[in-house]
Amino acid sequence: MARILIVEDDASMREVLVFFLSNEGYEVQAIDTGEEALELLRQEDFDLVMTDLKLGGISGIEVLDGVKRISKTIEVIIITAYSTVETALEAIKKGAFDYVGKPFKLNELSLIVKKALEKRELSLENQRLYSELQDRYRFSNIIGQSRPMKQVFDMIRRVANTRTTVLISGESGTGKELVARAIHFNSSRAKQPFVVVNCGAIPDTLLESELFGHMRGAFTGAHVTKKGLVEEAAGGSLFLDEVGELPQNMQVKLLRFLQERRFRPVGGTQEVPVDVRVLAATNKDLEQEVRKGTFREDLFYRLNVIRITLPALRTRKDDIPYLLVHFLKKYSKETGIQVKRISPEAMDILYKYDYPGNVRELENIVEHAVAFAQGDVVTPEALPVHLLSNTHYLQHQAPVSDTAREQSSPDMPRLTHDYNLDRYMEDLEKDILLKALKKAEGVKTEAARLLGISFRSFRYKLQKYGIKED
Repeated sequence: MARILIVEDDASMREVLVFFLSNEGYEVQAIDTGEEALELLRQEDFDLVMTDLKLGGISGIEVLDGVKRISKTIEVIIITAYSTVETALEAIKKGAFDYVGKPFKLNELSLIVKKALEKRELSLENQRLYSELQDRYRFSNIIGQSRPMKQVFDMIRRVANTRTTVLISGESGTGKELVARAIHFNSSRAKQPFVVVNCGAIPDTLLESELFGHMRGAFTGAHVTKKGLVEEAAGGSLFLDEVGELPQNMQVKLLRFLQERRFRPVGGTQEVPVDVRVLAATNKDLEQEVRKGTFREDLFYRLNVIRITLPALRTRKDDIPYLLVHFLKKYSKETGIQVKRISPEAMDILYKYDYPGNVRELENIVEHAVAFAQGDVVTPEALPVHLLSNTHYLQHQAPVSDTAREQSSPDMPRLTHDYNLDRYMEDLEKDILLKALKKAEGVKTEAARLLGISFRSFRYKLQKYGIKED
């Protein structure tokens, strides 16, 4: 229930407003002086203040100023006589949501109040999301205690509040975008946009339009004028992911933009200035690309003002325990499967593996392990098979005779003259589908995720084997 504070020195007007707004479902409190209103606002929470412009003590404008000093998200509606409309408009410039002139219609007042409260709700939601983003991308959420990672943290601190272009290099999966976000959300631009451009995912023919926008009629299909991603990032940061994938013609245009900090939309005649910080990332060796002639040397130097190089996970294995704790908590919470620790045998396997996919691969391994863990401990059996074979875990298990293996495994068929491999594989796949459904407690999307297949593919297989969806 929204709380509304009415500041009105006319007793009859106070009564009308309290009666009407209370019947509208709001919690309403009314007082007759601005001084009392500001004192009350320091002690209690309100969503909306309605104040008369002319009061016995301090004016409604002074009440507005005081409210905004206490909280910028509390909305203020000014009540005014016709003769003071000009002053009311001035109040809107100072932050008032709107004004209502006396005499006013109650249905119009109701609509203004509703819109003011919607704006308040949106402001609080934006504040909450901004707070979450800051929390998510603070330094402590980039996991690592090793010396190479401490050097990365130090670099982020040093460059966050500068306007300098930063080039983040490292293998795929090392967390380059996470570092870019940490730089942005720990800078003075944190409340402004952070716009990501995946340079390798946008077709060459569309890249210029996506980056710089286009004018209506600039090309076939350009029915409206469209703002580009560079302009969307105005005031904030533009993150050029996989910048090494840019085609030669776009490298020239990006270089000009970095030099001038202005651009011309496709089909436009006027250059548009923009204040934006550029962060770029690559998993390529750009110096080598320059030598090969596939990347412009002048663009490389424009991007490589400050370089942050992220180490591969295999070179900082001391960080693995910290990453494991983080991912175990994350996926235990997401799945509702309470997995508390990793067995020494499983930990040994995780240490010996080289992680060609880096931190991203480790995260996927933990997600898999949580899904297949028996009880609250991750054992080697819960780890992906490729991990076990790559670390020779399977080769070090006690040898089992063919006869013993056949007898001990209910899934192992007896090879007779009428044996049918296709039928056996179908039965095995059906059994796995049922086990996944059971583990997911009948939730098909979760069962599909556990098996690493799409929901559409999972439903097709259910239909194929006649497994009823109920």
